[in-house]
Amino acid sequence: MESKVREKDVVFDTGKITPMKEYLSPEELYDGLIERLRRYHPSDDISMIEKAYRMAYEAHKDQLRRSGEPYIIHPLSVATILAELEMDKETIAAGLLHDVVEDTQVTREELEKEFGPEVAHLVDGVTKLNKLQYQGDKMEFQADNLRKMFLAMAKDIRVIIIKLADRLHNMRTLKFQPPEKQQEIARETLDIYSPIAQRLGISKIKVELDDQSLKYLKPEVYRDLAERISAKKSERERFVSEIVNEVQRNMDEAGIKADVDGRVKHFFSIYRKMLNQDKTLDQIYDLFAVRIYVDTVKDCYAALGVIHELYKPVPGRFKDYIAMPKPNMYQSLHTTLIGPNGQPFEIQIRTYEMHRTAEYGIAAHWKYKEEKDGRTPDMKEEEKLSWLRQILEWQRDMSDNREFLNIIKGDLNLFADSVYCFTPTGDVKNLPAGSTPVDFAYAIHSAVGNKMIGCRVNGRMANIDYEIKNGDRIEIITSQNSKGPSRDWLSIVKSTQARSKINQWFKKEQKEDNIEKGKDAFANYCKSHAVSPLNIMRPEYMDAVMKKYGFRDWESVYAAIGHGGLKEGQVINKMLELYGRDHEKTVTDEEILSELEEQTKKTIHRQSRGGIIVRGVHDVSVHFSKCCSPLPGDEIIGFVTRGRGISIHRTDCANVVNLDEVARERLIEAEWQSSEEESRRETYTAEINIYANNRSGLLVDITKIFTEAGIDITSCNSRTNKHGMATISMGFEIHDTTELNRITDKLRGIANVVDIERI
Repeated sequence: MESKVREKDVVFDTGKITPMKEYLSPEELYDGLIERLRRYHPSDDISMIEKAYRMAYEAHKDQLRRSGEPYIIHPLSVATILAELEMDKETIAAGLLHDVVEDTQVTREELEKEFGPEVAHLVDGVTKLNKLQYQGDKMEFQADNLRKMFLAMAKDIRVIIIKLADRLHNMRTLKFQPPEKQQEIARETLDIYSPIAQRLGISKIKVELDDQSLKYLKPEVYRDLAERISAKKSERERFVSEIVNEVQRNMDEAGIKADVDGRVKHFFSIYRKMLNQDKTLDQIYDLFAVRIYVDTVKDCYAALGVIHELYKPVPGRFKDYIAMPKPNMYQSLHTTLIGPNGQPFEIQIRTYEMHRTAEYGIAAHWKYKEEKDGRTPDMKEEEKLSWLRQILEWQRDMSDNREFLNIIKGDLNLFADSVYCFTPTGDVKNLPAGSTPVDFAYAIHSAVGNKMIGCRVNGRMANIDYEIKNGDRIEIITSQNSKGPSRDWLSIVKSTQARSKINQWFKKEQKEDNIEKGKDAFANYCKSHAVSPLNIMRPEYMDAVMKKYGFRDWESVYAAIGHGGLKEGQVINKMLELYGRDHEKTVTDEEILSELEEQTKKTIHRQSRGGIIVRGVHDVSVHFSKCCSPLPGDEIIGFVTRGRGISIHRTDCANVVNLDEVARERLIEAEWQSSEEESRRETYTAEINIYANNRSGLLVDITKIFTEAGIDITSCNSRTNKHGMATISMGFEIHDTTELNRITDKLRGIANVVDIERI
C-alpha cells in the first residue's frame, strides 16, 4: 500500500484502473507508458518496447478511430493499461502490436522475425478470424473467435489479459459507436469479458467493464444511480470516515499494524444488489465498504476479533475466503456489522499480498522478476485455471456453436453465489448456489457422476435433489452396475459442468442411432436440394468440414447431425462451396474408364481366397484392405486397383464412401461364399478400440476374455489421458462378425468399460 489512512484522511477507492486523460498526443501517451514501465521493471532495456511502438506507429499511421483520433492512440492506451497491471515487456509489446496483423499489412511471420515467437503468439491470440468467410453469421463468427482465443489462452494466459485491456479501452471510447453497436458490444462485454476478468481475479478491470456495460445497456438506471449516490455522497463519506478512524484507533491500540480505508461499491454491484434483493437505493445501506490491510494471515484473524468486539456482527453474514479461497484465487475475510447508528456496513480484512491478488488476479503472478541472464520465468501450470481446461474440453466435445456460446456464458457468469462443501477426505469443492449432490459428483469426475446411485450428506442418506449448504460433507455412492445418468438429472443440476457431462453421456450412448439419423438427414437434404453426394463426398471436402467443426472422423459428423448439434445444411453448403471452387479441376482417366468398361461386360464368377466371390475377369488376385478389415458377415465390395488386383472393403468403409465419381467406376460386386464350413477355414484380422475408466487389473480382465475364447491377440496398445480415460487398441484373429459380436459383448460386461468401437 502506497498511501496510509490516518485520522480524517479517508481515501474512497472505486477499484478502477485510472482512465487516461482524453486527447493526449501519441508522444505524451508513449512517454507516460515508459514512465509507468520504469516504475516497476528492473531492467533499463526498453528497446523491445521502442521497436514495437515504431512498427505500430508506421503500420497505423494512415488510420483514424471513429473519434477522429490517430489509431495509434488505441494500442498505446492498451499497452498503458497492461503497464498498470505491471505486465512484462513481451506482453506490453504485444499490446502495442495487437491490431497490426488484423488491420494492416503486417503479417505474423514478420512479427515473429522481429520480436520472436512469444510476442507473435500473443498477437495472433487476440487477432480475429477473417470475417468474410462467415457471410454475415455473427453468432458463428463470435463463437469461432472465442474458440480461437481460448486455445491461445491455454498456451499463454497473457492472451486474455491483452484482450481484456483492449476491451477496456474500447468500452471507454464506446460513445463514438452507433447506438446498436454500443448495445451489442456492451452485452458481449457483460456476458463474456467481465466474467472472464472476474474468473482471473482482475477486479481492477472487471469493475470498470461492469460499470461501462451498465452505462450503455441501462443508461437511465446508470444516470439515476450516479445522481442519487452523488446527492448523498458527503453524508455517506462522513459515516464511513467515522468508522475508518474508529477502526484504525482500535487496531493501533491492539498492537496490530494495519491500514484502513473506505471504498465506494461500484454502480453495477449496487444495481445487481437492488435487483437480487428487490430493494430501492435508500434501502441499501452498505454502499461503502471498509477494508483493513495487515501483514500476515494471523493478523487477519486478530483484526477480526477486534472488529467483532467493537461492533455487533450480523448473524450468517461472515465469510472466510482465506481458509476457502474463491476459484479465482481471491482471499479475504468478509463480515457485516451494525454501525453506531444502526446502519449495517461491511468490513473486509486481508493481507497486502491478498489485496494485490484481489486487484490484479492472475496478473499479480506476472510481477516481473527478470533473471540475471534476462530470461522471464515461465507461468506455473497450476495458474492455468481449471475452468479454462474445462472450456477446452467443451471445445473438443461440442460442434454446435450456439450450444458452445450458451454454455460458456452460463459457466463464466459468476453473479450467482457459491456454496462450499467437503469431500469425505476433507477437500473443498466450490459449486454454484442451489447445487445438488449430482453437481458435486460431476465436480469430482464424470465417471463418478455417471455411476452415481445415491448420496450421503453429513453421514445421512439424502435425496439426489438435496440443495447443498455451506459446510456440508458429501459422499457419493456409486455402482458399477449403474446404467448411467437419468435425463431427469438435467432439471436438478445447477452447474454447467454437470449438465454438459450428462448430455455428453447420452450423446455417446446413442451414437449409433445418431449416426443413422445423421446419414438419413444428410441424404434427405441432398435429395430435396438436388445435390449429388458423389460430387461433394470427397476426402478433401470432408477433411475441411471435420477440421472446421473439430471432429476426428466422419461418423462423428453424422452423429452430431443426428443429435441436432450440427445442421446438415451447414455441412453440405460448406462442401458445395468447396466443390464450386474447384469442380472444373476434375480430371477423367480415360484408360481406367475403358478398362473398367471391358471388365464389367464379363459375367464370369470365380471363387477366390477367403471364401470371396467377385464378378470380374479371370486370374485377378484378391486381397483384403487394411483400412477396414472386412469379416465374413460384413457387406463387402471390391475395388479394382492398378496392378494389385482387387481389394475387398466393407461397404461402409470411409475410403469407399469418399470415392469421387470417377473412382467409383472401379468398384465391383463381391460377396462372401455361402458355405459356413468353407468360411470357417480361415481367420481374419479384426481391430477394436476399448474405452474405459482406468483401474488396476483392467488389462488383465480384458486379455482373460480372449484367452478363454481361444482367440489370438496380434497387437495391443494402451494409453490413458489426464482424466483417467484409457483407450486400449487391440488386434486379433477371428472367423466372422458373429464371433466378433460375441467377444465385444463379453468385453462390455467388464467393470469400467465405457464403450467399444470397431476400427
